[in-house]
Amino acid sequence: MHFFCLFFALVSFSSPLVASHPEPWQMTFQPAASPMMEGIAAMHHLLLIIITAIACFVVLLLGYVIYKFRAAKNPIPSKTSHHVVLEIIWTLIPVIILTVIGVPSLKLLFKLDKPQDAQMTIKVIGRQWYWSYEYPTNDPAKPIAFDSYMIEEKDLKPGMHRLLEVDNRVIVPVNTTVRVLVTSTDVLHSFAVPALGIKKDAVPGRINETWFRIAKEGVYYGQCSELCGVRHGFMPIAIHVVSKAQYDEWLKSKGA
Repeated sequence: MHFFCLFFALVSFSSPLVASHPEPWQMTFQPAASPMMEGIAAMHHLLLIIITAIACFVVLLLGYVIYKFRAAKNPIPSKTSHHVVLEIIWTLIPVIILTVIGVPSLKLLFKLDKPQDAQMTIKVIGRQWYWSYEYPTNDPAKPIAFDSYMIEEKDLKPGMHRLLEVDNRVIVPVNTTVRVLVTSTDVLHSFAVPALGIKKDAVPGRINETWFRIAKEGVYYGQCSELCGVRHGFMPIAIHVVSKAQYDEWLKSKGA
């Protein structure tokens, strides 16, 4: 058992395995690593195109109006009160734009809501100020359970990421749909992993659900994203995606 724990600790800290983590001065999203994040990124790009086009149109229209209807050229202003065709146009165009936004948005929301045919489940429990994880087993009374604390800066080894490394990573197999049940024992927390498109609140007395499926092995980092106390910024999340054979070995090392 100790051999496998040491093996995963050493392998996990190898920098080439890092699949996604925040970069200094990063301006864009982390590379999408799950179908959820791919959908979110696609929706973002669509919205960016639409709002850019609207902004450019409004600026150009405003410039045209300022130039065309300036006082020097129109000493006697128009007293037109309404224009039926124009009013129909500026009502229909926003309806069309909202439809273009709304249809894919609703599809994405339904997709993010619940996993399709989840192959495994992990329970995530937010605490002040660390995460606890539980993997259900054949014996409901004896799940695989462990706590995950941030590795302090003074204990970091070469290649580790400050404020992101933990002593116990979440281990999941590649190409597996994972249901995540999120709750809390004290105050509000938020389980967030940007590369996976996950951000689910951990609410005391309530279980929220999210999911992910990752096609690339490696380590994906996240952090608590709900202000929860003095050590809110020291609750990192590390999800290590391994091959299914390695995952089976890890389960054996945990006695499952």
